[in-house]
Amino acid sequence: MLTDYSQDGFVESYLTQSRNHIFGSVAVLIFVFDIESREFQADVVSYSNIIRALHECSPTAKVFCLIHKMDLVQARLREAMYIERSNYIRDASEGFSDTVEFFPTSIWDQSLYKAWTKIIYFLIPNAGTIEALLSQLADIIDARELVLYERTTCLTVAHVTRGDGEDNPFHDRFERISSILKTHKQSMAKHTNIPAGSANFAEMQIKTGRFMFFITRLTENTNLAVAIPPSEQIFNAARVNIFQVRPRFAELDIASKPRPPIQQAFAGSADTIDSHSSKGKEKVMG
Repeated sequence: MLTDYSQDGFVESYLTQSRNHIFGSVAVLIFVFDIESREFQADVVSYSNIIRALHECSPTAKVFCLIHKMDLVQARLREAMYIERSNYIRDASEGFSDTVEFFPTSIWDQSLYKAWTKIIYFLIPNAGTIEALLSQLADIIDARELVLYERTTCLTVAHVTRGDGEDNPFHDRFERISSILKTHKQSMAKHTNIPAGSANFAEMQIKTGRFMFFITRLTENTNLAVAIPPSEQIFNAARVNIFQVRPRFAELDIASKPRPPIQQAFAGSADTIDSHSSKGKEKVMG
Protein backbone atom coordinates (compact mmCIF):
# COMPACT_ATOMS: atom_id res chain seq x y z
CA MET A 1 0.00 0.00 0.00
CA LEU A 2 1.23 3.48 -0.85
CA THR A 3 -0.32 6.43 0.97
CA ASP A 4 0.54 10.07 0.33
CA TYR A 5 -1.10 12.91 2.21
CA SER A 6 -0.08 16.46 2.95
CA GLN A 7 -3.26 18.04 4.33
CA ASP A 8 -3.98 18.26 8.04
CA GLY A 9 -7.51 16.92 7.59
CA PHE A 10 -6.28 13.68 6.07
CA VAL A 11 -3.58 13.30 8.73
CA GLU A 12 -6.10 13.66 11.54
CA SER A 13 -8.46 11.18 9.88
CA TYR A 14 -5.71 8.59 9.40
CA LEU A 15 -4.48 8.98 12.97
CA THR A 16 -7.92 8.50 14.49
CA GLN A 17 -10.45 6.74 12.28
CA SER A 18 -8.08 4.60 10.18
CA ARG A 19 -5.11 4.25 12.52
CA ASN A 20 -4.76 0.45 12.46
CA HIS A 21 -5.62 0.18 8.77
CA ILE A 22 -3.08 2.78 7.64
CA PHE A 23 -0.23 2.04 10.02
CA GLY A 24 -0.59 -1.72 10.41
CA SER A 25 1.92 -3.97 8.58
CA VAL A 26 3.94 -1.03 7.26
CA ALA A 27 7.38 -1.85 5.83
CA VAL A 28 8.60 1.68 5.11
CA LEU A 29 7.52 5.21 5.97
CA ILE A 30 8.98 8.10 3.96
CA PHE A 31 8.48 11.61 5.31
CA VAL A 32 9.42 14.65 3.23
CA PHE A 33 10.34 17.90 4.96
CA ASP A 34 10.54 21.15 3.02
CA ILE A 35 13.72 22.95 4.11
CA GLU A 36 11.98 26.30 3.47
CA SER A 37 8.75 25.48 5.26
CA ARG A 38 7.54 28.32 7.46
CA GLU A 39 5.68 25.77 9.58
CA PHE A 40 8.59 23.47 10.35
CA GLN A 41 7.64 23.14 14.01
CA ALA A 42 4.10 22.11 13.02
CA ASP A 43 5.51 19.67 10.47
CA VAL A 44 7.61 18.02 13.17
CA VAL A 45 4.60 17.78 15.50
CA SER A 46 2.64 16.06 12.72
CA TYR A 47 5.61 13.80 12.05
CA SER A 48 5.85 12.92 15.75
CA ASN A 49 2.17 11.95 15.89
CA ILE A 50 2.58 9.77 12.82
CA ILE A 51 5.74 8.16 14.22
CA ARG A 52 3.91 7.37 17.43
CA ALA A 53 1.12 5.63 15.51
CA LEU A 54 3.65 3.77 13.38
CA HIS A 55 5.58 2.55 16.40
CA GLU A 56 2.33 1.36 17.98
CA CYS A 57 1.13 -0.56 14.91
CA SER A 58 4.36 -1.44 13.04
CA PRO A 59 7.33 -1.23 15.41
CA THR A 60 9.67 -2.98 12.95
CA ALA A 61 9.06 -0.51 10.10
CA LYS A 62 11.89 1.50 8.56
CA VAL A 63 11.69 5.32 8.53
CA PHE A 64 13.34 7.52 5.91
CA CYS A 65 13.25 11.33 6.06
CA LEU A 66 14.00 13.48 3.02
CA ILE A 67 15.08 17.06 3.73
CA HIS A 68 13.95 18.47 0.40
CA LYS A 69 14.72 21.60 -1.70
CA MET A 70 18.24 21.86 -0.30
CA ASP A 71 19.27 23.77 -3.41
CA LEU A 72 17.36 26.78 -2.07
CA VAL A 73 19.76 27.07 0.87
CA GLN A 74 23.02 29.00 0.41
CA ALA A 75 25.88 26.57 -0.22
CA ARG A 76 27.89 27.73 2.81
CA LEU A 77 24.91 27.14 5.13
CA ARG A 78 23.60 23.95 3.53
CA GLU A 79 25.40 21.28 5.55
CA ALA A 80 24.90 23.01 8.90
CA MET A 81 21.18 23.50 8.30
CA TYR A 82 20.76 19.91 7.13
CA ILE A 83 22.47 18.58 10.27
CA GLU A 84 20.44 20.90 12.52
CA ARG A 85 17.12 19.83 10.98
CA SER A 86 18.08 16.15 10.97
CA ASN A 87 19.01 16.19 14.66
CA TYR A 88 15.81 18.02 15.56
CA ILE A 89 13.69 15.51 13.64
CA ARG A 90 15.63 12.58 15.10
CA ASP A 91 14.78 13.79 18.61
CA ALA A 92 11.10 13.61 17.63
CA SER A 93 11.41 10.11 16.16
CA GLU A 94 10.84 8.36 19.50
CA GLY A 95 11.12 4.59 18.97
CA PHE A 96 12.81 5.06 15.60
CA SER A 97 15.43 7.62 16.65
CA ASP A 98 18.28 5.10 16.36
CA THR A 99 17.28 3.73 12.95
CA VAL A 100 15.74 6.65 11.02
CA GLU A 101 17.79 7.65 7.97
CA PHE A 102 18.03 11.13 6.47
CA PHE A 103 18.77 12.34 2.94
CA PRO A 104 19.30 15.91 1.71
CA THR A 105 17.49 16.11 -1.64
CA SER A 106 16.87 18.42 -4.56
CA ILE A 107 15.32 18.08 -8.00
CA TRP A 108 18.40 19.76 -9.51
CA ASP A 109 20.94 17.02 -8.81
CA GLN A 110 21.15 13.24 -8.34
CA SER A 111 20.26 13.31 -4.63
CA LEU A 112 16.70 12.10 -5.17
CA TYR A 113 17.93 9.11 -7.14
CA LYS A 114 20.34 8.27 -4.33
CA ALA A 115 17.57 8.44 -1.72
CA TRP A 116 15.05 6.38 -3.68
CA THR A 117 17.73 3.83 -4.59
CA LYS A 118 18.48 3.26 -0.90
CA ILE A 119 14.78 2.91 -0.12
CA ILE A 120 14.19 0.43 -2.94
CA TYR A 121 17.21 -1.62 -1.87
CA PHE A 122 15.75 -1.89 1.62
CA LEU A 123 12.43 -3.15 0.21
CA ILE A 124 13.97 -5.91 -1.92
CA PRO A 125 13.96 -9.07 0.24
CA ASN A 126 16.46 -10.97 -1.92
CA ALA A 127 18.92 -8.14 -2.60
CA GLY A 128 21.81 -10.14 -1.16
CA THR A 129 21.07 -13.08 -3.46
CA ILE A 130 20.90 -10.76 -6.48
CA GLU A 131 24.24 -9.19 -5.57
CA ALA A 132 25.84 -12.62 -5.13
CA LEU A 133 24.66 -13.67 -8.59
CA LEU A 134 25.89 -10.37 -10.06
CA SER A 135 29.28 -10.96 -8.45
CA GLN A 136 29.51 -14.43 -10.03
CA LEU A 137 28.56 -12.99 -13.41
CA ALA A 138 31.14 -10.20 -13.08
CA ASP A 139 33.89 -12.77 -12.44
CA ILE A 140 32.83 -14.86 -15.44
CA ILE A 141 32.73 -11.99 -17.95
CA ASP A 142 35.67 -10.06 -16.40
CA ALA A 143 33.49 -7.01 -15.79
CA ARG A 144 34.87 -3.98 -14.00
CA GLU A 145 31.39 -3.07 -12.89
CA LEU A 146 27.82 -4.35 -13.17
CA VAL A 147 24.84 -2.16 -12.28
CA LEU A 148 21.29 -3.47 -12.20
CA TYR A 149 18.60 -0.87 -12.93
CA GLU A 150 14.82 -1.06 -12.62
CA ARG A 151 13.49 -0.44 -16.13
CA THR A 152 10.56 1.86 -15.33
CA THR A 153 12.15 4.19 -12.77
CA CYS A 154 15.78 3.73 -13.88
CA LEU A 155 16.78 3.44 -10.21
CA THR A 156 19.71 1.28 -9.11
CA VAL A 157 18.67 -2.07 -7.65
CA ALA A 158 22.14 -3.52 -6.99
CA HIS A 159 25.70 -3.21 -8.24
CA VAL A 160 29.06 -4.98 -8.13
CA THR A 161 32.44 -3.29 -8.58
CA ARG A 162 35.74 -5.13 -9.00
CA GLY A 163 39.32 -4.52 -10.10
CA ASP A 164 40.05 -1.08 -11.53
CA GLY A 165 36.42 -0.08 -11.08
CA GLU A 166 36.97 0.31 -7.34
CA ASP A 167 39.23 3.29 -8.03
CA ASN A 168 36.53 5.19 -9.92
CA PRO A 169 36.49 8.75 -8.48
CA PHE A 170 32.88 9.40 -9.50
CA HIS A 171 31.05 8.13 -6.43
CA ASP A 172 27.67 9.39 -7.70
CA ARG A 173 27.99 7.62 -11.08
CA PHE A 174 25.07 5.28 -10.43
CA GLU A 175 22.73 8.20 -9.75
CA ARG A 176 24.11 10.06 -12.77
CA ILE A 177 23.40 7.11 -15.04
CA SER A 178 19.91 6.84 -13.55
CA SER A 179 19.29 10.47 -14.43
CA ILE A 180 20.68 10.01 -17.97
CA LEU A 181 18.55 6.91 -18.57
CA LYS A 182 15.43 8.63 -17.25
CA THR A 183 16.02 11.64 -19.52
CA HIS A 184 16.62 9.32 -22.48
CA LYS A 185 13.36 7.47 -21.82
CA GLN A 186 11.45 10.75 -21.62
CA SER A 187 13.03 11.89 -24.88
CA MET A 188 12.07 8.63 -26.61
CA ALA A 189 8.52 8.97 -25.30
CA LYS A 190 8.30 12.54 -26.59
CA HIS A 191 9.48 11.68 -30.10
CA THR A 192 7.55 8.42 -30.44
CA ASN A 193 4.29 9.53 -28.78
CA ILE A 194 4.21 6.59 -26.40
CA PRO A 195 3.85 6.71 -22.60
CA ALA A 196 7.11 7.38 -20.78
CA GLY A 197 6.65 4.21 -18.73
CA SER A 198 6.52 2.12 -21.89
CA ALA A 199 9.50 3.75 -23.62
CA ASN A 200 12.47 1.38 -23.46
CA PHE A 201 15.48 0.54 -25.57
CA ALA A 202 16.90 -2.86 -26.49
CA GLU A 203 20.57 -2.03 -25.98
CA MET A 204 23.00 0.88 -25.76
CA GLN A 205 26.73 0.46 -26.53
CA ILE A 206 29.78 2.67 -25.98
CA LYS A 207 33.23 1.51 -27.14
CA THR A 208 36.46 3.40 -26.45
CA GLY A 209 40.16 2.59 -26.29
CA ARG A 210 40.04 2.52 -22.47
CA PHE A 211 36.83 0.61 -21.78
CA MET A 212 33.65 -0.76 -23.29
CA PHE A 213 30.22 -0.13 -21.82
CA PHE A 214 26.75 -1.34 -22.70
CA ILE A 215 23.27 -1.43 -21.17
CA THR A 216 20.98 -4.28 -22.10
CA ARG A 217 17.72 -5.85 -20.94
CA LEU A 218 18.25 -8.49 -18.27
CA THR A 219 14.70 -9.34 -17.20
CA GLU A 220 11.24 -8.01 -17.95
CA ASN A 221 11.70 -5.37 -15.26
CA THR A 222 15.44 -4.71 -15.18
CA ASN A 223 18.32 -3.46 -17.34
CA LEU A 224 21.97 -4.33 -16.75
CA ALA A 225 24.81 -1.84 -17.25
CA VAL A 226 28.17 -3.48 -17.95
CA ALA A 227 31.66 -1.92 -17.91
CA ILE A 228 34.41 -4.20 -19.29
CA PRO A 229 37.99 -3.91 -20.64
CA PRO A 230 38.37 -2.71 -24.26
CA SER A 231 38.31 -6.08 -26.04
CA GLU A 232 35.86 -7.27 -28.70
CA GLN A 233 36.38 -10.83 -27.54
CA ILE A 234 35.43 -9.96 -23.94
CA PHE A 235 32.55 -7.80 -25.21
CA ASN A 236 31.02 -10.58 -27.33
CA ALA A 237 31.54 -13.21 -24.64
CA ALA A 238 29.89 -10.92 -22.05
CA ARG A 239 26.77 -10.47 -24.20
CA VAL A 240 26.47 -14.24 -24.70
CA ASN A 241 26.89 -15.00 -20.99
CA ILE A 242 24.35 -12.35 -20.00
CA PHE A 243 21.85 -13.86 -22.43
CA GLN A 244 22.45 -17.29 -20.86
CA VAL A 245 22.01 -16.06 -17.28
CA ARG A 246 18.76 -14.15 -17.86
CA PRO A 247 16.49 -17.02 -16.68
CA ARG A 248 18.32 -17.18 -13.32
CA PHE A 249 17.80 -13.47 -12.72
CA ALA A 250 14.17 -13.74 -13.86
CA GLU A 251 13.57 -16.23 -11.03
CA LEU A 252 14.73 -13.57 -8.55
CA ASP A 253 12.71 -10.75 -10.11
CA ILE A 254 10.09 -10.05 -7.44
CA ALA A 255 8.30 -7.61 -9.75
CA SER A 256 7.44 -10.47 -12.13
CA LYS A 257 5.70 -12.42 -9.37
CA PRO A 258 1.89 -12.20 -8.92
CA ARG A 259 2.09 -9.23 -6.53
CA PRO A 260 2.04 -5.43 -6.97
CA PRO A 261 5.26 -4.60 -8.88
CA ILE A 262 7.74 -2.39 -7.10
CA GLN A 263 7.83 0.09 -9.94
CA GLN A 264 4.16 0.96 -9.38
CA ALA A 265 5.06 2.27 -5.95
CA PHE A 266 8.03 4.28 -7.15
CA ALA A 267 7.27 5.21 -10.76
CA GLY A 268 7.68 8.94 -11.09
CA SER A 269 8.52 9.44 -7.43
CA ALA A 270 11.87 11.05 -8.14
CA ASP A 271 10.24 13.38 -10.63
CA THR A 272 7.03 14.33 -8.87
CA ILE A 273 8.08 14.70 -5.25
CA ASP A 274 8.55 18.44 -5.70
CA SER A 275 5.07 18.95 -7.15
CA HIS A 276 3.32 18.44 -3.78
CA SER A 277 2.61 21.18 -1.29
CA SER A 278 5.46 22.51 0.82
CA LYS A 279 4.11 21.09 4.09
CA GLY A 280 5.61 17.95 5.58
CA LYS A 281 4.24 14.89 3.89
CA GLU A 282 4.72 11.17 3.99
CA LYS A 283 4.47 8.01 2.02
CA VAL A 284 3.58 4.82 3.85
CA MET A 285 4.35 1.48 2.29
CA GLY A 286 3.19 -1.83 3.61
